[in-house]
Amino acid sequence: MLITLKNILDIAESKNMAVAAFNVTSLEGILAAIEAAQEEDTPVILQFANIAHGKYIPLETIGKVMVMTADESKVPVCVHLDHGDNFDEIKRALDLGFTSVMYDGSALPFSENVANTRYVTSLANEYGASIEAELGAMGAEGDNENILGEYTDPKAAKLFVGETGIDALAASFGTVHGIYKSEPKLDFERIKKIRESTGIPVVMHGGSGISDADFRKCIDCGVRKINFYTYAAKYAGDAVRQMVESTSGNIYSHDILVSLRQSMIKTYKDAIRIFKNR
Repeated sequence: MLITLKNILDIAESKNMAVAAFNVTSLEGILAAIEAAQEEDTPVILQFANIAHGKYIPLETIGKVMVMTADESKVPVCVHLDHGDNFDEIKRALDLGFTSVMYDGSALPFSENVANTRYVTSLANEYGASIEAELGAMGAEGDNENILGEYTDPKAAKLFVGETGIDALAASFGTVHGIYKSEPKLDFERIKKIRESTGIPVVMHGGSGISDADFRKCIDCGVRKINFYTYAAKYAGDAVRQMVESTSGNIYSHDILVSLRQSMIKTYKDAIRIFKNR
């Protein structure tokens, strides 16, 4: 069942949980995310970060499969463009049937971020889609020290949301994209203030590597969408390495794909269970 981000976050709000947003880069990732969500009977978000993963597969190719698979799912699924940073890319995703887009103008001056986000909001509205935007800054994907960008200011967030009409806000409160080299220090009080000041769901980027307890604290403070990719990809790579090392005969590509998918299903189910916050 294909639904919008706003609708899926309404479900999360009603259950005091967060919806897992899994970045996918292949058919195996798509199928693993859907299978995990269906086995857990829980809504899920399929998302594609063209800015980071377009070099692996074109948006137009994977996007069509994401939309088709989501539409056929037995659980509610939102198909979302992650970190869209230009209008053309965002329109291409909407034309493909994505039910949500993120405009990332976090590196721009506040006024320019507002103006661009407002335009994307109007564009998404024409398609009946939802919009996420970002205020504040986080480290780039990859191996990171726990050196954080600019934290999101709750007062600025209130103004930003009021000016743009977005459905969800990606905020900076102590996470980074990629693999942590030191324990992250999350500002839970900041999450509460952002949620209270804006009145809309808060999105956590850089969700891999956070402890179960901290995930639950973030959810209780108002996080309703958690982006999760790096550790799922890492664990799947580890599973392939183990398979190769334990196999004396021929290794076939289809067996590698099965190993990847099985690993991702397990990782995704584990994440979904934590994000249910029960």
